[in-house]
Amino acid sequence: MPLLDNPVGVEDLILLEPLTQESLLKNLQLRFESKEIYTYIGSVVVSVNPYQQLPIYGPEFINKYRDCTFFELKPHIYALANVAYQSLRDQDRDQCILITGESGAGKTEASKLVMSYVAAVCGKGEQVNSVKEQLLQSNPVLEAFGNAKTIRNNNSSRFGKYMDIEFDFKGVPLGGVVTNYLLEKSRVVKQLKGERNFHIFHQLLAGADTQLLKALKLERDPSSYAYLNADVSEVGGMDDASNFRTVQNAMAVIGFSEEEIRQVLEVTALVLKLGNVELASEFQANGVSASGIREGPGIQEIGELVGLNSKELERALCARTMETAKEKVVTALNVIQAQYARDALAKNIYNRLFNWIVNRINESIKVGTGEKKKVMGVLDIYGFEILQDNSFEQFVINYCNEKLQQVFIEITLKEEQEEYAREGIPWRKVDYFDNGIICNLIEHNQRGILAMLDEECLRPGVVSDSTFLAKLNQLFSKHDHYESKVTQNAQRQYDHTMGLSCFRISHYAGKVTYNVASFIDKNNDLLFRDLSQVMWKAQHTLLRSLFPEGDPKQASLKRPPTAGAQFKSSVAILMKNLYAKNPNYIRCIKPNENQQRGQFSWELVATQSQYLGLLENVRVRRAGYAYRQVYGLFLERYRMLSRSTWPSWKEGDRAGVKKVLEDLAVASEEVAFGKTKIFIRSPRTLFFLEEQRRLKIQQLATLIQKTYRGWRCRTHYQLMRKSQILISSWFRGNRQKKRYGKMRASALLIQAFVRGWKARKDYRKYFRSGAALLLSSFIYKSLAQKFLLGLKNNLPSTKILDHKWPAAPYKCFNTANQELRQLFYRYQCKKFRDRLSAEQVEVLREKLCASELFKDRKASYPQSVPIQFRGDYIGLQGNPKLQKLKGGEEGPVLMAETVKKVNRGNGKTSSRILLLTKRHVILTDAKKSQARTVIELDSLAGVSVTSFKDGLFCLHMNEMALVGSKGDFLLISDHVIELLTKMSRAVLAAMQRQLPITVTEKFSVKFKESSVAVKVIQGPGGGGGEGKLSCKKKGSRNLEVTVP
Repeated sequence: MPLLDNPVGVEDLILLEPLTQESLLKNLQLRFESKEIYTYIGSVVVSVNPYQQLPIYGPEFINKYRDCTFFELKPHIYALANVAYQSLRDQDRDQCILITGESGAGKTEASKLVMSYVAAVCGKGEQVNSVKEQLLQSNPVLEAFGNAKTIRNNNSSRFGKYMDIEFDFKGVPLGGVVTNYLLEKSRVVKQLKGERNFHIFHQLLAGADTQLLKALKLERDPSSYAYLNADVSEVGGMDDASNFRTVQNAMAVIGFSEEEIRQVLEVTALVLKLGNVELASEFQANGVSASGIREGPGIQEIGELVGLNSKELERALCARTMETAKEKVVTALNVIQAQYARDALAKNIYNRLFNWIVNRINESIKVGTGEKKKVMGVLDIYGFEILQDNSFEQFVINYCNEKLQQVFIEITLKEEQEEYAREGIPWRKVDYFDNGIICNLIEHNQRGILAMLDEECLRPGVVSDSTFLAKLNQLFSKHDHYESKVTQNAQRQYDHTMGLSCFRISHYAGKVTYNVASFIDKNNDLLFRDLSQVMWKAQHTLLRSLFPEGDPKQASLKRPPTAGAQFKSSVAILMKNLYAKNPNYIRCIKPNENQQRGQFSWELVATQSQYLGLLENVRVRRAGYAYRQVYGLFLERYRMLSRSTWPSWKEGDRAGVKKVLEDLAVASEEVAFGKTKIFIRSPRTLFFLEEQRRLKIQQLATLIQKTYRGWRCRTHYQLMRKSQILISSWFRGNRQKKRYGKMRASALLIQAFVRGWKARKDYRKYFRSGAALLLSSFIYKSLAQKFLLGLKNNLPSTKILDHKWPAAPYKCFNTANQELRQLFYRYQCKKFRDRLSAEQVEVLREKLCASELFKDRKASYPQSVPIQFRGDYIGLQGNPKLQKLKGGEEGPVLMAETVKKVNRGNGKTSSRILLLTKRHVILTDAKKSQARTVIELDSLAGVSVTSFKDGLFCLHMNEMALVGSKGDFLLISDHVIELLTKMSRAVLAAMQRQLPITVTEKFSVKFKESSVAVKVIQGPGGGGGEGKLSCKKKGSRNLEVTVP
């Protein structure tokens, strides 16, 4: 579990404390700025687009993650892909990886990384490599025909993609199936400012050679085509010509023949040339408005390109045949209707071409039906969208995201519940927002918005977007998640942001206002039968196959299904597919709108976090226990924290885990013991374990270093000693052999010389040592006498604050000098004490007591140090009534001042006079001078006071005193240091015990049979000492006090 070893921020948001939207975003920003773009929510990966290439991919990292568990290394998309692949290969569980996020968040790149990882870790071989290459090469083809530059993203996927990769029982890829959802075909004929059409159009014009362009009857200049935005013909960092060659090679690898590639490009050129067909207004003989095609080569070239009769095409574009069971009626189209028909034809051709390409890819990568296979699905689909103007496309996209959110919550809760059941842990119901009511609002078969839209499209009579909206207002007028201008007016609500042609749905990610304009047309998605029949008559094999309904033999008067019904059916199939697989989630986030590295837009990320439901995901994940781990791994990590389990533990893993937690005194309610796993409820407990482990590792590292250094030194010494002994023995033996003869002859002479020399040496040594001792003794005594006489003449004054002291002239007197200095300082202190009166001594004792109680604990203590404790702040000597209250046997009043009593019921304050005697605390009415409350000091259980500069304190009564009383007292004093000091001394003198004084910002005030939780916070100004203390009731059992 290295995610807790010196991480940047929190690597798993389940362990985030405190869990708020702000802390979640701060953690994402901290990791993003440190180029840590991946963060976990349990098994969910949150990916923030870095807009730059990071050195965290490639074979080295693939090999690192393929042999590790999910939490063993840093968060990474490879970890999720590895878990999904291993679960599929080893446990026979079909997998699905759901990649969501808005445009520019990096969904396409994430799907590429997942596929590249799976391709790298699965089996090898010529056939396997061919399958992997086909799967990988499908990406550039689908990107060319389905991606485009938008304002938010230079390579935005304008369709949803779901790819099933199929494997054999060994985990070797066999093939796959690609499913596409809702291609944005309206982009073919119109793009917003700053955006451009699908990549393939620009790649074709930039990358095709002159001969190919001539065959396709195209010009290289993009400004020559009405369907292309001439202002944005090129994209920075994107080479259209090179990408076109990549697409051609990829199609060849997948299995497209040269003829199929040529026909695909011809149909693509046909779409471009349709945009240049200009329509002019005409009038029939009866004066009815009609239309016609202006003269030019456009319509003729289209006919030559795909083998069409240009006259028939012109007739189909400018007229419409209405056919019933009995008759046919031909109606001329005006210019606007003809332009609509032309654009509808272009959009349908491109959409059907894209579907044909997807089906063609599936034919190449499909698996035989007889083989038993496992499946891994990768879903790259649009994220939740809230635009300035939301239309039909945003409606169905957000409907799809509602269904995905429903799947996520249900499967997540199901996994949690199943794991709790497996481990024998009691499952408690989790409160969460169930968006099933919103899904039902949209998809209900009889009373859903899509059903109402289809009904409006199919009913006879005048049909418009307004009648559709009126039907919704009537049907959902009382629905909690639906509103419009009509429903707001009925409820007498005013919202200027709601248009007359709009309705609003409260989605799980927020409220979205939809404009119903064009809902009917976009849902009908009709193509005139005349155009389908003309396309079927083309001599172009591919184009002809795209319009099977144009065949007169297959002609049907039955209305085709609407776009909404088709999308609803596709989503239902997708949901069924997802429920049958084990899901893995990648949530992609775009950090800024400018596609700039290092920029983190707080508002943008906060919006996406809400759309993706990250906070809701974390709450669901940690609803029961925030962390769980198998006993073996947990014990391996934390066994060093107990003497019983370290360095070895011979009993079971579960018993070892229990022993570790018992020795650390972890509360029993914080942990639960399953059959194979330990469950920890609070992240704070896990961080405590990690901190203890970190400290223990430091101790063990020091011990290892010490032991190693000792062993190294001992080994080195023993080796040197052994070598020295060997060298010495050889040297001595050789020397003795050579000198033995000479030594024997001269031994007597040498002995005589040595004895005489030793005698003379001993005599000289004795004489010199005696003289030196005598001289040193005399010199030392002289120096000591000089030092003491000099110290006598330079003694400082006897003032207690005079700390001057002469330095010792020699180092040998340093110790004596310090001892003398201490003796003199004690003499100064004795002289000072002898001069003090009894009252002064008492004042100093009170100041000492205040220092012991409040120094470094309360912010107002330093200000009280130079101020003398007066005791009487209300003129007690001049008020006989108040003197009588204390009683005759109480002795003098220790403290008298005006305090404020806080009402625990409503937080209001009232003035009281407080009298402190040797045995009582008396609270009197400031106006009537009558004793209202008398508190015996022996009934005080303790005092709570804050660490701020305020005077708020609470007198806690003991259990016996609470019987029959109103409870504890919450008071405010301007002299709280002096008051509590005198009270503490009075309790000590009277009861022979210390009065517990607790410095805290949170305490409980007992109130009759209940209690009130008091929380003290510091208001604006940050402890400047100015301002007024205020109390605010938070519910029936909470009181919030704001101090300046």
